[in-house]
Amino acid sequence: MATIEQLRPVPGDEAPTFDSLDPGTGGVVATFPVDDAVAVAAAVGRARTAAAWWRSLDFAGRAVHLRRYKAEIARRMDELADLMHRENGKPHADAVLEITLVLDHLTWASGHARRVLGPHRVFPGLTAANNSATVEYQPLGVVGVIGPWNYPVFTPMGSIAYALAAGNAVVFKPSEYTPAIGRWMVDAWATAVPDGRDVLGLVTGLGDTGAALCRSGVDKIAFTGSAATGRKVMAACAEGLVPVLMECGGKDALLVDADADLEAAADAALWCGMSNGGQTCIGTERVYVADAAYDRFVDILTAKAQDLAPGSDEGASWGPPTMPSQVDTIRRHVADALRRGGRAVVGGESSIDVSGVGPTILVDVPEDAEAVREETFGPTLTVTRVRDMEEGLALTNASEYGLGGAVFTGSRRRGIELARRMRSGMTSVNSIITFAMVPGLPFGGVGESGFGRIHGADGLREFTRPKAVTAKRFALPVDLTSFNRPDGATAVVSKVMGIVHGRSR
Repeated sequence: MATIEQLRPVPGDEAPTFDSLDPGTGGVVATFPVDDAVAVAAAVGRARTAAAWWRSLDFAGRAVHLRRYKAEIARRMDELADLMHRENGKPHADAVLEITLVLDHLTWASGHARRVLGPHRVFPGLTAANNSATVEYQPLGVVGVIGPWNYPVFTPMGSIAYALAAGNAVVFKPSEYTPAIGRWMVDAWATAVPDGRDVLGLVTGLGDTGAALCRSGVDKIAFTGSAATGRKVMAACAEGLVPVLMECGGKDALLVDADADLEAAADAALWCGMSNGGQTCIGTERVYVADAAYDRFVDILTAKAQDLAPGSDEGASWGPPTMPSQVDTIRRHVADALRRGGRAVVGGESSIDVSGVGPTILVDVPEDAEAVREETFGPTLTVTRVRDMEEGLALTNASEYGLGGAVFTGSRRRGIELARRMRSGMTSVNSIITFAMVPGLPFGGVGESGFGRIHGADGLREFTRPKAVTAKRFALPVDLTSFNRPDGATAVVSKVMGIVHGRSR
């Protein structure tokens, strides 16, 4: 069978397949079909039929099935984690943490859907005072989810769980690097909800399969990936005016104030920047440290990084690169930083290999270097000395990306103030990525990091359309929306509006 890199479907040939590979050994995990436009359309058709049944269950009925799905995943957590280790490369413990977060989000989405999306009464105002007014959030129908390979369960489930809880059916296209994990997730749904197995469907393949999903007549696409690929997804969706949700990565910064707990900040920077091999959209890639704390922070950070190393064994800090071509980007960024005057206090070009990328910490890197401006997606950190947090914040916000971020400071109030001013969709104070662990909070970015939100109430509403309904409760003496209104009605209305609204205080 062809590998992902070698596969090139040939028109007229027998339907091609591709192999999912273990990034640690290169062995084949499983073989999958490259679904073409016909296969994708069939999957969407099945989902469309299933969506009618799923919507008819109402919030309570859907919550029962979502709880069964959650229980199925929880009971088989180690099985899924083992598969994630084989196909994605991440350590088993990291896989378990990822699955745990998914269980929390399934719980929140199913438990809060009625409160967030159900009919709400709205004050009708003076002009329509004789009417009742309500708004509710109705499911779109069928949602297409195009998932990434770096967090192949948590990230797509941030869309799948909330789309399902909102009453939609879903067709899931996992990354070509992690299709077996996608298959597991869909099969687990069919086991937990056999009567609604087509409510969550699967298509597999490469970019053409994703493009076919965009053009298949789905009612929305939720995409996670690079900004470059996101633009292609948007272009394909634009042909049918299909709305999109875009989560396109980041270049997250961590600010370290002079009075911060430097041990905690260094530990957080290392974990957030290098866990999962740095293959984290909300991972730290840039660190800005106040001048008074800079030297001490770098010393602590350097010492802590010495024991970190990639590998496929249980003691490894992270696994081999899931997507081998990403190694070229990491190598290019590090080489550019060193060529432009940066120094590697840990690692460097020699630590970068397709079989495993070791930790690299760069200092004295200019702000216009690729390692600062572009998403590296590897276990690297740039650490920059700044005068104070105001300068650090200005440099943080100069990025075209704006997904997540973190602030470490001795003053919680100061930390929150800096967090609010950081140009990002999410920021944690004296911790890292906590916002992703809180199911009730929205998740998403600005700028090159995309738009739209998953998680929380905003994530539920993202997969619905608001429906407004008014109903007349009694007739008014004068109907203003009629050609039969009295000639003097307008003058009366004008006078009343002046009395009611004419005062500025």
